[in-house]
This record gives sequence, structure tokens and C-alpha cells, in this order.
Amino acid sequence: MTACAALAAAMAGCGTTHTTSTTPVAAPRPPAVIDPGVLARRLAAVQPDWPARRVVDCRRRKCVALTFDDGPGEYTGKLLDLLRERRVRATFFVLGQMVAADHTGLTRRIVEDGHELGNHSWSHPPLTALSDERLRRELADTEEIVQRTTGVRMRLMRPPYGATNARVAEQARHEGLAQILWSVDTLDWRDRNAEIVARRAGQAPPGAIVLLHDIHPTSVAAVPRLLDTLARKGYHFVTVPELYGRALLPGRTYESAEPAEAR
Repeated sequence: MTACAALAAAMAGCGTTHTTSTTPVAAPRPPAVIDPGVLARRLAAVQPDWPARRVVDCRRRKCVALTFDDGPGEYTGKLLDLLRERRVRATFFVLGQMVAADHTGLTRRIVEDGHELGNHSWSHPPLTALSDERLRRELADTEEIVQRTTGVRMRLMRPPYGATNARVAEQARHEGLAQILWSVDTLDWRDRNAEIVARRAGQAPPGAIVLLHDIHPTSVAAVPRLLDTLARKGYHFVTVPELYGRALLPGRTYESAEPAEAR
């Protein structure tokens, strides 16, 4: 899906209605910066195999990257429980304002469970419509609060609605973020039906990046079925960086990885 097509298809809210404002973005801050070394020791204690990951060569095996936007929210904890049960890793594109409102530690738990975090802006505006300064703050303020909350410096971003252009790409590059779009849109924000969402996700081809939203209970309810469907087809569930098996270039846009036979 092109950025223009994504913007036209999803302008209703990329899964939900987001309130935006023209006033400067104010980023509430947690009380203290978490030292990355302390975080690493904490993660090793709660998850003994962290940060070790199984190595999946997606050039030779069928892989799919599940991605979840707009959280963390009310249903993210249940989703994390489901993914941990299945030992599945995914990629979460979080909103800065949702991280700021996260008083239950879900953002940190995403990291603790071995998932990848990505920047989805602070308040979900179409980034292409913003001034240069507002664009900078939407990304930079989200980077700051996530790093202060988790100790993680994100390396991915997803522009809301898939709306990007040269200015957005340049700001992403400046922040050290690769732009991640998607190749399978489950339309879970429109069709709040777990069966329909699972069926669409279950049709993902090898190398697909699947778009879902963890703010909808029907999307979370679809996860067990879509995991079963794709597992029966021999798929491995990986994060976006694992899907490509190499460093992703800041500012560059990625929509899917080519299947093995196309490489």
C-alpha cells in the first residue's frame, strides 16, 4: 500500500478517533531516568533468556511480523499474556501520549517480554500536515518519554495513517528511525470482528508486515486464531528488524520483506 493510499483509506483514524491539537505538545515525564544497565539486570531477572533471541533466517523460512499500533492501552496486557503463552514476539508502535498515561507499566513490560518498540508519534496527527517544529516534537517527545520509561532508544517509527513525505523521512532520519508501513491491513479499526480480522491476517504472504491495533478488544481476541492459522502454514513470528535480518536505514521506508524465492 502506498502512503497516499494508506492515508486515504485510514483517515478516519488509523483504528480509532484521536484528538489532536495545534497547541505545543507537552510531554509529561516519569520521575526518574532508568539506567540501561539497571534495566538490563532487571529484565534478565524477570525473563531469564533475555536478551537472547532465537535466530530465524527469514531468507530461508516463512516469516511474518505482527505489528500493533496506538497503545499501550486497556487491552495491551491481555495481548502480552497471549503472546507470551505462545512465545511470539511482535512490534508495538506506541503513542507518546499513551505512554505518558500508562500507569501500570505496560510500556516497560513490552520491552521485558522481548518485543520491539516503535515510535507512532505523540498524538497521532498526519505528520505531513504539520509544521517542521511540530513534526520534530511529535517524534522527539515520544522518543524521550519512551527512553525515560524503558531505557530503550527506539529505531523504528510508523507515521500515522501511513502518511509520509520527504520532510517526514528527513525528520525520521534525524531521529535515527526507519519508517515502517505494512503490507497486510487487517482493517481491524473498521471491522470490529475477531473472526474477520483473524481471517485477513491469516492470508499474509511470507515476508508480510501485518497491521493491527491493540486498543481494540476484538483485535486482541483475533490473535489466538490468527496465530494458529499462520503456525499451521509453517510461519515464524518475528519482530520487524528480525524480518529483514539486517539493520534498517533511518529515514528509509519499508513495507514488507521479499519472500525467500524472490531474493
